[in-house]
Amino acid sequence: MTQKMTIGIGGSGTASELAKLNNMTDDIQPVSSNEFHARISKAQQLMKANNIAATYIDAGTNLYYFTGTKWYASERMVGAIIPQEGEIQYITPYFEVNTLEQYMTIKGKVNGWQEHESPYQLFVDTLKHMGIASGTIAIDESTSFFIANGIKQCSDSDKNNYQIIDAKSVTAGCRSVKSAHEIALLQRAKDMTMEVHKAVAKILYPGISTQEVTNFIHQAHIKVGAPAGSYFCIVLFGEDSSYPHGVKTPKTLALNDIVLIDTGCQVEGYNSDITRTYVYGEANARQRKMWLLEKNAQISAFEAAKIGVPCGDVDVAARDYLASQDMGPDYQTPGCPHRTGHGVGLDIHEWPYLVRSDRTLLTVGMCFSNEPMLVLPNEFGIRLEDHFYMTEHGAKWFTEPSHSIDDPFGLMA
Repeated sequence: MTQKMTIGIGGSGTASELAKLNNMTDDIQPVSSNEFHARISKAQQLMKANNIAATYIDAGTNLYYFTGTKWYASERMVGAIIPQEGEIQYITPYFEVNTLEQYMTIKGKVNGWQEHESPYQLFVDTLKHMGIASGTIAIDESTSFFIANGIKQCSDSDKNNYQIIDAKSVTAGCRSVKSAHEIALLQRAKDMTMEVHKAVAKILYPGISTQEVTNFIHQAHIKVGAPAGSYFCIVLFGEDSSYPHGVKTPKTLALNDIVLIDTGCQVEGYNSDITRTYVYGEANARQRKMWLLEKNAQISAFEAAKIGVPCGDVDVAARDYLASQDMGPDYQTPGCPHRTGHGVGLDIHEWPYLVRSDRTLLTVGMCFSNEPMLVLPNEFGIRLEDHFYMTEHGAKWFTEPSHSIDDPFGLMA
């Protein structure tokens, strides 16, 4: 008797599927200097509204977002100062000045400190030279404690009239709402990962290891145009899928196992993050029932996402649906043990969040994952993760949700 198979799953090989993939980024336009300037201008508007004299932006995605400068955080302080008015300035080790200047899109004076000197004192001195002798100074919330603490100690010892606060009102205030260009970059990244999902589903066979699947996904992401390949990858089979972020020793694939694959890539720094769950073989009644509950929970969250509604209400909608189906309640399992979703952009998880406690109002341009995962301990887990963004008319999918457990990619729809 021929084994019945889920549509689009298995039956092909690595070389064949890689050969079918093509670069999808030939027409991508990077973020322009005008866009970076516009972001700084918006930050300065928010600083005026919140009476912030200057904002320190640390190395990492915030520094790139505002200045186009790609630099990673380390034990040495590297960052930029955005004043409420005027031009930005940079702080860096003196031996990195020339290198940092090569990475800048938005140019500014670079203030260097020698290895035996205090970068925190240089920061305070730079503020004074910029005409900021007092006032509220916002520190990038991703800044390491040792840097924020060093700034505060130098400020206190100099008896400056600075009040140090969290810069989230500026950073999240800008980054939470994406521009049309940012949404286009996110869309392309997600389109690429969807093609990878379709391809990897076809190479599965009994006995394949999660590492072999992971390696294929990485190469496939490179093939569709992500130079760094996969930004991350989670591959889980059978009972392992009930652990949302994986297990120490993953099992190989067996016939009729649940398959959960969560992966993504970056396009100009903007992230995809898509999960598909299906069965290698033929789904049984239990798998079918739980898969449909997960799909309906995802739809419940999507339908609750309307302009002006608090982010947390989207999470509540998914959780209330699951409770109505005797899942949970709340974060209990069997049920959904984590929030419904997260913001996405230059960071794969960023503000705001689809969690009950986040009362941020949904606004045009916000982008989110939608993934109210079902965990059935000692059995399996099902996560269907797609992303949506907010338009004037409500939520819009970046990628269409999985079609059905028998035809997850809608190949026969």
